[in-house]
Amino acid sequence: MNEVASLRRPAADDAHAVASVATPRDDEAALLADEAQWCSHGDTVHYVEPPKLFEHCDGSFMYDMQGRTYLDLQMWYSAVNFGYRNRRLNDAAHRQLETLPQVASQYLHREKIELAKKVATGVQDRFGLKGRVHFNVGGAQAIEDSLKLVRNASGGKSLMFAFEGGYHGRTLGASSITSSYRYRRRYGHFGDRAQFVPFPYCFRCPYGKKRDDCGLYCVDQFARLFDSEYYGVWDPKVGQAEYAAFYVEPIQGTGGYVVPPPGYFEKLKAVLEARKILLVDDEIQMGFYRAGKLWAIENFNVKPDVIVFGKALTNGLNPLSGLWAREELINPSTFPVGSTHSTFNANPMGTAVALETLRLCDETDYETMSFAKGAYFLEGLRGLKRKYPEIGDVDGLGLALRMEMCGADGFTPDKGLVDRMVDEGMKGDLEVGGRRYGLVLDVGGYHKNVITLAPSLEISREEIDLGVALLDQVVARALRR
Repeated sequence: MNEVASLRRPAADDAHAVASVATPRDDEAALLADEAQWCSHGDTVHYVEPPKLFEHCDGSFMYDMQGRTYLDLQMWYSAVNFGYRNRRLNDAAHRQLETLPQVASQYLHREKIELAKKVATGVQDRFGLKGRVHFNVGGAQAIEDSLKLVRNASGGKSLMFAFEGGYHGRTLGASSITSSYRYRRRYGHFGDRAQFVPFPYCFRCPYGKKRDDCGLYCVDQFARLFDSEYYGVWDPKVGQAEYAAFYVEPIQGTGGYVVPPPGYFEKLKAVLEARKILLVDDEIQMGFYRAGKLWAIENFNVKPDVIVFGKALTNGLNPLSGLWAREELINPSTFPVGSTHSTFNANPMGTAVALETLRLCDETDYETMSFAKGAYFLEGLRGLKRKYPEIGDVDGLGLALRMEMCGADGFTPDKGLVDRMVDEGMKGDLEVGGRRYGLVLDVGGYHKNVITLAPSLEISREEIDLGVALLDQVVARALRR
């Protein structure tokens, strides 16, 4: 092709594509200006300024409007466990789009029934408990449904236990059992309310104990609430607690991917069972092999009464969530028709993709993969901890990993350091092997000083090595200020 021919003007149908390539910075600036003027900021959080715009994704990577490549180590808050644009799951969505993409929720379709059966029989195989599955469209909405179910089963009790550092959503009910007051400050409470109990956060033990010899003192402190009626939660004369359920995340998500010590949940469950208090297991962020097992609670040898799930169920392709509950809590005579409802619950697009997700999980040994890759990644993080005293703690289970960033003493929380790390990652100018990359990170923790890492379960060892190298660079840059 000669030079003149290569510079031909685009045909009309090429104009949009060329414009988006030819002036990406102008296009990005215009979009950000429109966002500032027309979009509510109440439904999002901008962690960097200006906010980042992405145009393309694939596997473990995101691509911005300038064509820069970013390794994503948070995968949409663990919603995309199986990698961006997973061909098998995308194909399932396309097939459903061509057959039954829409149907009103008062009618049935094959995918809903088969998905419910697959989840329920899977729980029965794992825990030996018969139950049923109830669907909704988002994690917080499923938490709301579980609150209704628990209140109904307990005769209308509206008080719950939940953990300090726990996160269950930002709807009115879900925020009432989420420990952050800032989610409630403007809106108050709506019905349910939690008493927040310290999570076994061994790196920052609220009781000043050491993990190796504490004897799970934190459970003993919870159990003492039932020693006397005058602690305000228990009536020994009738053997009833004022609290209906304990909402737990087996591994805290927004709280900083905190992993509890061995034996903790077994001891806690014994206290709850003795007081007829239900255990509600929030798997929205940790479910679907994020922590090595299909359900993270499987790591801790206890049987939940209710499991709430969402996020990675559809690999982020369609809003779908749900809950499983024991038969006696959810059978139609106990939890009757119309107890909750959403127009889009159990929608056919979502249930079709979710069903394919579970088939994929049946056919792929994600348990072995997650534990092996997580151990390899954790060893890389430990190497960084040896290099930088400011990395106070690294830990993880499966591919739910954490780096807690501190001052030079290795303990004092340093939120500013984490903020700078996130900013450096978003610049897209880190260099490894002669190529430039950006790095997508998420922030959590009680002091917002924890990098929470939730890479794709499909991440390769080479990509893990890349991730460790990029983390090394962002820490070094952030420490230089």
